Amino acid sequence: MQIKELAVKFVTYASVTGPRPGILSADGASIICLQEAGISAANLFDVINGTAGSAAALAKAAANAPQAARIPAANVKLLAPLANPRRNIICVGKNYHEHAKEFHASGFDASAGKDAIPDHPIIFSKASTTVIGPGDPVPGSADPTNSVDYEVELAVVIGRTCRNVKKADAYSQVFGYMIVNDVTSRHLQSRHKQWFLGKNLDGFCPMGPWLVSADEIGDVEKLRVTAEINGELRQDALVRDLIFDIPTLIETITSVMTLLPGDIIATGTPAGVGIGFNPPKFLQPGDHMKLAITGLGILENKVI
Repeated sequence: MQIKELAVKFVTYASVTGPRPGILSADGASIICLQEAGISAANLFDVINGTAGSAAALAKAAANAPQAARIPAANVKLLAPLANPRRNIICVGKNYHEHAKEFHASGFDASAGKDAIPDHPIIFSKASTTVIGPGDPVPGSADPTNSVDYEVELAVVIGRTCRNVKKADAYSQVFGYMIVNDVTSRHLQSRHKQWFLGKNLDGFCPMGPWLVSADEIGDVEKLRVTAEINGELRQDALVRDLIFDIPTLIETITSVMTLLPGDIIATGTPAGVGIGFNPPKFLQPGDHMKLAITGLGILENKVI
C-alpha cells in the first residue's frame, strides 16, 4: 500500500531542556519543534488528547513554522514517542496464526492448552519502565537465564477515553500507530507461568521511531511487519494475518476497562521469533535488531 507522503509523524526528541515533542518534516530532513512553532504542547500526550489541537492543524502549523523551529534530523536524538507511558502497555500474546503454532510447539508456552490457536485474546502488560527509544541499547545481560528474544509488533495508540466500544466504532478511538519490540526473557516467561516477569525487565520495550496519525495510514491490515536480526530476515507478515484484529482487541479490552488517551496496545508478533528455531536463536550481546512496519519507519536497537 502507499502511505501518504505528508503523513504526520510525531516524535519526541532530546533537548538541553529535556524531552520535547515535534513533527518530522515531509522530506525527513528536519524536526519541527512544536513549542518553537508556537504550539502549546509539553509532550505528545497533549497532542493525543487534543489539548494542542487536531493532528491536521498541528501539521499545518508545523509546515508554516519559522526556520528557528526546524532542527536538522541528523542532529537530533529521538526518544521513544511516548517515553513515559502513563499506564502499562497492554499487550496481546499469540495473535498471529503461524506464531501461535511455533510458540505452541516450542516448549516455552506455559499457557498452552491442546490447541495452538487461542479462543480469546491473551492479554498481559509491560510496565512503563521497560520503554526505551530508537538506538538505545537493550540490556540483555539483565536476563539471568540468557534467553532474550525479539518480537516486532504494531502498536495502536488510543486517542480518546472509551469504554464498551463496538467493533464498528473501534478505529474511531485510535489516534495512531507505531512500532514496538516486545523483548522477552523466554525462560522467565515459561518459569513463572504468567508472562509478566519475562516481559518486564527494564529496557525490554524499544519503541519508535515515531508515532503516525491514524488518518494517514489507510488500510492498516495491509501494513507489512518485518524483523531482521544481524541482517537476516526473521519475521515477515501482514497485519491482516492477526487472529484477533484491532477492532476485536479494542472491543474485548473496553468491555472490562476504560481506555485513556495515550494508552498503547501492542497487537502481537508474527512467526519467526528466536524460539521458533531448533535450537532457539536467543539474542546475544552485539546483536542488531532492525524492525520495520510500512509507513511507520525503522526501529533499530543493539543488545548489550
